[in-house]
This record gives sequence, C-alpha cells and structure tokens, in this order.
Amino acid sequence: MEQLYNGITLPETWPPNNRSIDDAEKMKIPYLEKKPEVICIDRGRQLFVDDFLIAETDLRTVYHQAVKYEGNPVFTAQTEFENEVLPCACPKSGGVWFDKFDGKYKMWYEAGWLNKLAYAESDDGLHWVRPSLDVVPGTNLILPGVVCDSSTVFIDYDTTNVNERYKLFMREPGGLKPGLAYTSPDGIHWSEPTRTEPIHDRSTMFYNPFRKKWVYSIRFHRTDHPAGRVRYYRECDDYIKGANWSEDEAVFWMRVDQEDLPDPVIGVSPELYNFDAVAYESIMLGMFQIWRGPQNKVCAQGGYPKITELVAAYSRDGFHFHRPDREPFISASRKKESWDRGYVQSVGGLCLVKDDELWFYYIGFQGDENNKNPVGKLNGMHAKASTGIAKLRRDGFASLSGTGNMMTEKMICHGKKYLFVNANSIKGQILVEVLDENEQCLAGFSASECIPIIADKTKMVVQWQTGNDLSFLDGIPFKLRFHLKESDLYAFWLSDDIGGSSNGFDAAGSPS
Repeated sequence: MEQLYNGITLPETWPPNNRSIDDAEKMKIPYLEKKPEVICIDRGRQLFVDDFLIAETDLRTVYHQAVKYEGNPVFTAQTEFENEVLPCACPKSGGVWFDKFDGKYKMWYEAGWLNKLAYAESDDGLHWVRPSLDVVPGTNLILPGVVCDSSTVFIDYDTTNVNERYKLFMREPGGLKPGLAYTSPDGIHWSEPTRTEPIHDRSTMFYNPFRKKWVYSIRFHRTDHPAGRVRYYRECDDYIKGANWSEDEAVFWMRVDQEDLPDPVIGVSPELYNFDAVAYESIMLGMFQIWRGPQNKVCAQGGYPKITELVAAYSRDGFHFHRPDREPFISASRKKESWDRGYVQSVGGLCLVKDDELWFYYIGFQGDENNKNPVGKLNGMHAKASTGIAKLRRDGFASLSGTGNMMTEKMICHGKKYLFVNANSIKGQILVEVLDENEQCLAGFSASECIPIIADKTKMVVQWQTGNDLSFLDGIPFKLRFHLKESDLYAFWLSDDIGGSSNGFDAAGSPS
C-alpha cells in the first residue's frame, strides 16, 4: 500500500472503484474519517480547509470567496480569429501560468468560439500581448489545423525530457470524440497527438506532483440519467502512454450530490459541468464548475449564457475532493450587459501566487440577446467570452476565527527550524505553545512565554522569550496549541529558513 507525503495510506485498490453514477450521497473522505496516527507536515503551508489537522477546537471555521478584480475583464476578443465565429478570447480551460523558465505570464486560449487555439503572454499578468509566431506567420495561433472545443495546458516541471515540458489535452467539437494529447518543448510547437478513447467535451487533465501522476478528468454526458454530466478518473505515470486507456482503467469518479440544490430562480437540477485541479502548498486544490441551467434551448432562444459557477474543493490524496462550502467561490454576475453574466469557468492551473494574493483567472460570457437562433446554429448564448481575475488572500480559503483555542493532531517534521503563521490578529492577538505527543507543554515554549502576534500578514515567524529555534523537534512527534483572541488563522507551517519557505507547491506559478 502506498503511503503519501502527509501520512495518509492509500487502500490496496487504487484508484477506488466503489461508487456508481447512481450514488447521490456526498463523497466520503476516508482520511477525514480515519486520520493517520501521525501527520507529516514537511510539505507546504498547512491549511484549515477541513479538520484533518485539528484535534480539538472551539473556534469557528469560516470559508472565504474570491473577490473579482475591479479592472475586469483583462483579456477580450480583438483579433480577426477571435471575432470570426462568435467573439471569444478565453482559455476554457486552456491555461494561465507564470512560466519559471523564462519569467513570463502565459495564456493558452480559444480564439473565437469553437475556433482556433492561440497563445498570449504578459509581463505583469494584467496586460497581455499576442506575439507574432512562426506557426502561422503574422498570428499567435499554435494549432491551426485543429478546431478547439476545450483544452488544458500544464507545464511539467518534473520531466527530464525538455521536448515534453509542456502538456496539452484538447478535444474537437462534436458528440463523443477522442481526446488529443500533445507535448511541446516551448508551448508553441506541438507534437503529433496521441488519441484517447472517445469522450465528451470539457474533459480535462491535471498533474498531481505529490504522487507524480497525470490525471485525465473525463466527462461523459449521460442524457439517460438524472445526474447528467458526470466524470471518470484515469491516472498514469506517463502522460502520453497513459492516454491509451481501456474502459476498465477509467473509474467512475464524481457527480453532483444531494447537497447541490437547484438554483431557486432557475429551478432545474444542477450538474457537474467541469472539474480542474492543481497542487497548492500541501493539498490538491480543485474547482467544480456547477451547471445551474437553463437548458441550452432556452438560452439559445434568449441569446443569453447558461449559468455555471465555480465551487472550491480540496483533497489530500488527489482523488477524494471535499466540498465543505457549497457557496460559489466565483459566481456568475447574472446581470445583463455584464461581461461575466454567465458560463463562468476555471482555467488550467487554476491560480497564480502573486505576493500576498492568489489570482484566479476565470472565464465569463456576456451573451448577445440580439442573436437568437435555434440550438445547432451559432447564437448569442455563446457570444462575447472574455477572461478576468478574482483574488483571494494567500491561503485564504478558510480560517479558524474568533476567540478560543485549537490543538492540532499529532504531527512530525524533518529538518525544520522556524514556525510561521498566516493570520490577522490586528484586533486581538495569537499565542502558540508547543506540546509533546502527550500534550504536555515543552519548557520555554508555553503560551505565557510566546511573544504575542498582533498583525495582519500572510507570513509571520512565531517567537518565544527563549527564541524561535524548533530544530529539536526534528523527527519527534509533537502538537501545537493556538490561542486566538479576536483573530483569524489561515495557515501555519515549519520552515528550514528564516525567510519562511514552505517547500509547498505554488499552483500555476509565482513571480515571487
């Protein structure tokens, strides 16, 4: 049995194949039902998106939503290709990354609705240029012979083959069509594709660097079943070889459940439209795109987009995703003439780490009520697609908030020295004490000896009157107890340097 970086042991049958499309119960999270005896925190900032790290607390957990950037949209249809079918300049899922190899922000996107795949880049993530490439001279197109329905791009930082540094998975329009898996040395010039089994649109992929596995997130639209759009899971060590899967190698994975309620205004049963994921700090961060309606026929007759919204999800094993908060993490505005009236979608890579913030690039459709045509023809429901940004405090998905205490589960770390927190205690204070595995306070590291933390910062070292050196904890099980007074605690972690590096993952990259 495989043991993960955090102490979780996977079952012998992996990936799990114990759910069916008929199961509308909320997904069970095995590692929350039975936690590891000792949790390893060597990797990344430790977040409070669930109670995995919490042994006991009287604090409340508050989940937070991203805030839309006032300057949205940051990328709109401008070129001939982006306007020749229906106006569209959005990744869907595509990808927005900060590329560590050359220090540029990069976007792979759809130029025109169901049209060509194109590339743009930026120095700041806000102002984008369309470089003139040699693929189709004078344009920024990168796969001119392929019609793009949906796509996903990941930068592979683990590969030793520079010719396969960039991975692309896409599909052409239509019913059941094979997915196309490509690789590239530069994100511009792509290999011949490897074809998968036939799948439906909005099938995507992601990389789990904790286990070094590529995952195909496969959608099937079951018009014969109340669940409608559902997803299957296929993991592999080799991205290209793994594209050749048989039916029994893709297991049923996820669908909407009984806690996904119909929208009170629209009134139809929701469905799981898409799912993207990426590694962030110590977890896999996921984004459920929930379809809330109306049906395509209704939207086409009105010339306005269907409503899909993004709901955050979290996993510590890469398969079981926990959705403790069903409120939209990024919502559709639902307002006529708004650029993101509906059809809100995530991008490949999900978010960038930008100093003290996370930048979530997302897609929105305005629609065009002057273009009302029957389904099957081009109509306004898919018109005027653009790209914007929603921002969140770094690690800010959930906080332990209020006045009270929290004691962690038994933890272990190796080669670490300093304890850091991400918190807002400007109206109160935070104290921390270090306990042995039997919950006895270690001499010199009590709450009364802790120097109060009174600040609002995403990275603060914890200090006691005796100092801040915790290297004696190397390889020894311990616990922490946090005492909060009118404060919000977002994360903690141990670092081997006073700069506070976490040894975690940074989603789609970070210029800092």
